[in-house]
Amino acid sequence: MLGPLAPEHWQEFAVGLVLAVIVAAGVQKLVVPRFEAMYAERSAQIEGGINRAEVAQAEAQQVKKQYQEQLAASRQEAAELREQARAQGTQILAEARAQAQQESERIIERARQQIQVERDQAFDDLRGEVGGLAMTLAERIVGESLRDSALAQRSVDRFLDELEHQPARTAPDYVPDDLTGQGD
Repeated sequence: MLGPLAPEHWQEFAVGLVLAVIVAAGVQKLVVPRFEAMYAERSAQIEGGINRAEVAQAEAQQVKKQYQEQLAASRQEAAELREQARAQGTQILAEARAQAQQESERIIERARQQIQVERDQAFDDLRGEVGGLAMTLAERIVGESLRDSALAQRSVDRFLDELEHQPARTAPDYVPDDLTGQGD
């Protein structure tokens, strides 16, 4: 039935079987618990590593979230600062324009005053010259000296006042050469 594997003596088979059971029991009592302890230790190390990795990942996620919140806050603050700077720039520009407008008005007013002074002075000078020319013309016409007379001065002043109150005449566009003195 077993052929060449059949033991010659059944006692050898029984001893071999008893020794195999003893070795199996010894392995079960000594070797298997050590393997189980080593397996449990390795499993604990692996699970601990996984747990530590999960904790580290959660911490990393928390740090990432905080970083993103800080970044968003920084962007918001930068936008507010830009808006404040823009508002300040607009205000400074408006103040500069107002100041320039005031300075411009002051310069224009000063120029108007100076023009008025120069106009009055030119008018007085012209009035004196016209008065002198009128006196000279009157002296030539009358043939006597009128310079020392107060009456002559009043006459000249009255004549000039009448000229001031007359409506202004427009000059003709064309003046012949013989009237301007530039003729042949």
